Amino acid sequence: MAKTPEFADKISNNNKKSKFIKMPDTMVILFCVVFIVYLFSFFVPVGKFDTKQIDYQMNGETKNKTVVVATSYKEKVNINGSPVFKLPLVFASDGNPGFLNFVHDGITSGNRSGGAVGVMAFILIIGGAFGIIMRTGVIEAGMLKLIVKMKHQQILILPVMVLLFSLAGAVFGMGEEAIAFALILVPMMVAMGYDAITGVLVTYLATQVGFATSWMNPFSVAIAQGIAGIPILSGSLYRIIMWAIFTIALMIFSTLYAKYISKNPTKSLSYNSDEYFRKQLADIDVNQHFGFASWLILAVLFIGMIWVVFGVVVNAYYIPELSTQFFTMGITIGLIAALSRINGMDINEIARSFKQGAADLLPAAMIVGMAHGIILMMGGTNPTDYTMLNTVLSKSAHLLSGLNEYLSTVAMFLFQSLFNIFVTSGSGQAALTMPLMAPLSDLVGVGRQIAVLAFQLGDGWTHCIMPTSAALMGTLGVAKIEYSVWLKFIFKFYLFLMSLSIVFLIVAVLINYQ
Repeated sequence: MAKTPEFADKISNNNKKSKFIKMPDTMVILFCVVFIVYLFSFFVPVGKFDTKQIDYQMNGETKNKTVVVATSYKEKVNINGSPVFKLPLVFASDGNPGFLNFVHDGITSGNRSGGAVGVMAFILIIGGAFGIIMRTGVIEAGMLKLIVKMKHQQILILPVMVLLFSLAGAVFGMGEEAIAFALILVPMMVAMGYDAITGVLVTYLATQVGFATSWMNPFSVAIAQGIAGIPILSGSLYRIIMWAIFTIALMIFSTLYAKYISKNPTKSLSYNSDEYFRKQLADIDVNQHFGFASWLILAVLFIGMIWVVFGVVVNAYYIPELSTQFFTMGITIGLIAALSRINGMDINEIARSFKQGAADLLPAAMIVGMAHGIILMMGGTNPTDYTMLNTVLSKSAHLLSGLNEYLSTVAMFLFQSLFNIFVTSGSGQAALTMPLMAPLSDLVGVGRQIAVLAFQLGDGWTHCIMPTSAALMGTLGVAKIEYSVWLKFIFKFYLFLMSLSIVFLIVAVLINYQ
């Protein structure tokens, strides 16, 4: 189709603007953050906590968790009694953190079940698996057929997707799993006339809305309540109301945004990067014959996704198991396509597609590793090591103790939001902060339930914007969206989420939420 002069002018103007406003690459932003942390090391001394084991009841079972001892903070001092600063070297060769070592140290941190190594492996494997799945052409062709059939009702898909992913975040804490779903739904959103940002809204952001406002999340709410010494999953009604309001807010926001973009796709901040998906979709034959093999591929994908959800909910599957599940799906679908000669597939093409799919997500995996390097520059998250992070935790708790009940509640929420940048694990953050925040809430006269509420909201919303979140950076990598572009888009809505959270926290204090 020939481009109209009006359309050409719009593209030209868009390109002219981009010359003046050039967004920094995600890796540039991460490097700047590391540099700031390096500078902070000259001014923030190091300290540590003692830890203890606590027991709590959950689903009739006794569970235990290692937590910090609230009054045990010790600042490291030299022989003169002066505080010690652990200054990272510019370049280190003895295993200690160094400013220029953060990439290697970050990438190699963690293990098969988590940290950078586990998440990077997960991203590369699902990238390879979906490289095979997408190479068959069946999924895209199926999506386009569905879009044609739902031409006048396709906008209804968005609130349904938000609801489903929000429930997934609330019920079993979906996070990294959203990366896999984004591989399918982001191209679908582009095909529907929206953009990749819409795909991230209805998948990843929806999971975070559910995660932050959950009444039953076993990885944040349940653990935080156990540490705080209040009944597990208590206070559910208030949280369910909160979840419903936040979920409806995202439904409205994503639907209105999608309608706005559909009228003029060039207004999207991701318009240029969406060209990747438009080119892929242009090569798909919407009239592709759907024989038995094609329907079998769709069935395997559907059953595979159910298997993933079942594994997470029932068997507590995490990164190693999820990686295996998606690998199995990819290989099975590849063999079906090869045996049926769908879209020219053969055994060698399965291997090539796997490698290409993994290669496409390599930048996202690298960013996850670099983000973990930032945490290591802060000294890591072990409370028994002398680190800057432990000092920040102790000093912040001390400052909060001098505020009234309303200011203290809001301050706890803001503190949890900031602290989550460096401790991205919900259960890890609960173990570090709740032993301090729970007695602090007693001191200022608010219930421990409110302290837990401040924790879960703070822990949840920062995942929408922080570059250290593996799930966020992985999803943005899948969607081909630069972190700076996402930040520019989401920041106003993020402020809305934060403001609404403060309203709920103040109401909780007013009604003496228990």
